[in-house]
Amino acid sequence: MRIATWNVNSVTARLPKLLSWLETTQPDVVCLQELKCTTEAFPAEVAEAGYEVAAYGTGRWNGVAILSRVGLADVRRGLDGEPTFDDVSEPRAIGATCGGVRVWSVYVPNGREVAHPHYAYKLRWLSALRSTVAAEAGDDRPFAVLGDFNIAPTDADVWDITLFDGMTHVTEAERAALAALREAGLEEVLPRALKYDTPYTYWDYRQLAFPKNNGMRIDLVFGSAKFTGAVSDAYVDREARKGKGTSDHAPVVVDLTV
Repeated sequence: MRIATWNVNSVTARLPKLLSWLETTQPDVVCLQELKCTTEAFPAEVAEAGYEVAAYGTGRWNGVAILSRVGLADVRRGLDGEPTFDDVSEPRAIGATCGGVRVWSVYVPNGREVAHPHYAYKLRWLSALRSTVAAEAGDDRPFAVLGDFNIAPTDADVWDITLFDGMTHVTEAERAALAALREAGLEEVLPRALKYDTPYTYWDYRQLAFPKNNGMRIDLVFGSAKFTGAVSDAYVDREARKGKGTSDHAPVVVDLTV
């Protein structure tokens, strides 16, 4: 089975790229983030390409989906005890069982600035994610959480840590939330880079960040022992980030035998 995660930064704007990538890469399951479309407006072309779709979006800057060509069951939208922001419940998590593997596609809040209320919301949201993981990861089936976590797990996962002093994405509290996922029974699947030494997954559109490889590794995969033990390969598809009209994130692709 091939499972991937990709923050597409607007599924509508990125549709030609997405369809081409699906045809070339042939993933069985894809977790998408930052749809920027409503559930009802998710492009029908994806289903026409052979994928069942479970989407969850309101048309703003968030939204998540799971695409599957190996079955799609037990769809769940939202987390246990999920917090709101400005009294709004944002579509940032969706779970489904695909071919016997339970997956969650997550788009963790950005946090904006450490002093901003959105940062506190981010930490509360990550706590709700841990609660959901703790409730589901103990099942006998392989289990994984994939998506844009908006957290760099280590200092080596940003191109220059000195530029991030006091900023979100690298704080101890955010990284402690990743440690809490591990304590709930998950381990990270570390992908290999197709170029350079660090498997960055995000490069800003500005200041030639991509050709300079000024990136961050913030799109992550965490799995149960039954998931990680079945993994044969994992890589960041940097090629998908190239060219015009692409997302500022690259897909992370995981191959496993289940």
